[in-house]
Amino acid sequence: MAEYVTVAQVGEIAEGGRKVIAVGETYVLVVNIGGEYFAIEDVCTHDGNELSDGLIEDHTIECSRHGAIFDFRTGRGTFPAVVPVATYPVRIADGDVQIEVDDER
Repeated sequence: MAEYVTVAQVGEIAEGGRKVIAVGETYVLVVNIGGEYFAIEDVCTHDGNELSDGLIEDHTIECSRHGAIFDFRTGRGTFPAVVPVATYPVRIADGDVQIEVDDER
């Protein structure tokens, strides 16, 4: 069953900024791009490197280890990361930034 979890307050993550939060045993990277929030699992599917230290450009982030680029909107990556990274729906509720997570994550 899915539920929404508060990960930040609106305004807490500056435009172009990022925040990593733990949801159970999974680390999730939350970013603010142009006032819109996105959330992806903070792991490169190529080799397990965290993505949070990567360069953000437009709606993508580049893995600092081998250069795979992931799209925040779809989770799709470029070579060498052929498997997409998990994405999380984001909503704003009463000034909270919330992500939808499954109980299984």
